[in-house]
Amino acid sequence: MTTVYLTIPGVTNSSENHWQSRWEREYPDKFRRIEQDEWDRPVCDDWTSKIESDVRAAGPENVVLVAHSLGCTAVAQWAKRYGTKIRGAMLVTPSDVEAETYAFDTKGFAPIPLIELPFRSLVVASNNDEYVSFERARQFTDAWGSEFIDVGEKGHINPGSGYGEWNEGLELLKRLD
Repeated sequence: MTTVYLTIPGVTNSSENHWQSRWEREYPDKFRRIEQDEWDRPVCDDWTSKIESDVRAAGPENVVLVAHSLGCTAVAQWAKRYGTKIRGAMLVTPSDVEAETYAFDTKGFAPIPLIELPFRSLVVASNNDEYVSFERARQFTDAWGSEFIDVGEKGHINPGSGYGEWNEGLELLKRLD
């Protein structure tokens, strides 16, 4: 059985230098992006519907979702709405859309589901992320039944915090295979 890694960027999409984009370029036979119609003003219903259709097309038993930021929240919403069992998910620095500091124009992502996910998952958290407090990332992890991975002070684990290339992430992903 060949694993299919479906990447789910956050709001505004992942730039060319983002680790998700790099992995898609370096391993095109393994990584595919779930493309959304609206990246700048995302609507949760649209995002979750697209996740479901792409997961179904790839064969759920083969899929590992690789989500970042708002993509993590989308995965939690998708799991609540569809309950599709997949191979697993790596949820990297989930954004807290309920925080007063969250300033992006998103619709329907709150409240963030605090339910156990129906598949194995890892939450990768940085203790100085501007989009989610470390405590809130822990709360998501516990509610989702995920394995918590504290990577130290790495910001939002994106190019803005120095992570275009992120080989540690590839190593962490092996835990789901």
